[in-house]
Amino acid sequence: MIEAIGLVKEYGNHVAVDHLNFTVEKGQILGFLGPNGAGKSTTMNMLTGYISATEGTIIVNGYDMLEEPELAKKSIGYLPEQPPVYPDMTVTEYLQFVTELKKVPRKERENEVNRVIAVTQLEGMRGRLIQHLSKGYRQRVGIAQALVGNPEVIILDEPTVGLDPKQIIEIRELMKSLAKEHTVVLSSHIMQEISAVCDHILIISHGKLVLSGTPEELQRQANQGENLELEVLGTKEQVMEVLQSVDGISDIEELAGDRENSYAVRLKSTEDIRKTLFFAFAKAELPIVKLVRNTKTLEDIFLEATAENQADLTEDEEVLAVETQETGESSDEAAEKMSGDEREQEQKEEAGKC
Repeated sequence: MIEAIGLVKEYGNHVAVDHLNFTVEKGQILGFLGPNGAGKSTTMNMLTGYISATEGTIIVNGYDMLEEPELAKKSIGYLPEQPPVYPDMTVTEYLQFVTELKKVPRKERENEVNRVIAVTQLEGMRGRLIQHLSKGYRQRVGIAQALVGNPEVIILDEPTVGLDPKQIIEIRELMKSLAKEHTVVLSSHIMQEISAVCDHILIISHGKLVLSGTPEELQRQANQGENLELEVLGTKEQVMEVLQSVDGISDIEELAGDRENSYAVRLKSTEDIRKTLFFAFAKAELPIVKLVRNTKTLEDIFLEATAENQADLTEDEEVLAVETQETGESSDEAAEKMSGDEREQEQKEEAGKC
């Protein structure tokens, strides 16, 4: 449904996206994960055709974004990080306006507004001014405008930022329901957000793809060679003799601390050997008083995957990081400001193509 090939975006000397390759299958919910400034929003903007790529190819629903931009963009519904709503309009007025922008046939507009209102559960908010809605409902209005025209692909950039826990749960359920009829791309820097709703995860750092897979695949990959921590009543010699007799252990380390006879055991694979250890120590008449399996979380995976790239900040990226702290903008936004003239020219060119 979506294919990105060799995607590059440069702003002067700053490389926001660096030769990114990925594919999104039909009906899939893809999670696009990365720290602030990783290039997520820039990638989303390129996928939607809002800005052009410096290099590379984007195929959406079989249409090349460069060769057939109008057909490619027609296949996409987009919710930016800041919902593009008019606060002085009612929900119905705004969605009617969006149907006109998206060239929905006049006789179908009323039905289309009713459809997207029903999907996003906005029935009770139809006549209210958008400026009087809570942030959660404004997000729903933003999603509703993305659904107008029933596009095959829905792209959501940080859809739950700033929401309270109840609103986050509601938006997550809405995103899951959308995947029944649409391909969904979700961008976020929050691991829990991605793992809660996505079928496949891409982790990027400084514009580069560092990990890709389903949540289960990433978990298995991260837990290769996981650790067990155990405390056994017995001498060091007795404990080591038992541990060395058990298959599947690659390394044994005695832990320093208040308690004696504590050990960290590194495993060769993800196979659970706790039952084997229990019977081995029981046979040797050595009681186990503590046995803990240290399993990495998806947050640990994310931090490890992005740590190396975080240490490799270039001088330009350090400047952008400072600007981010001072202005509250993302690094992507700061980079875009560095070349505003270039972006304005790109938009003019894209408008001419359409």
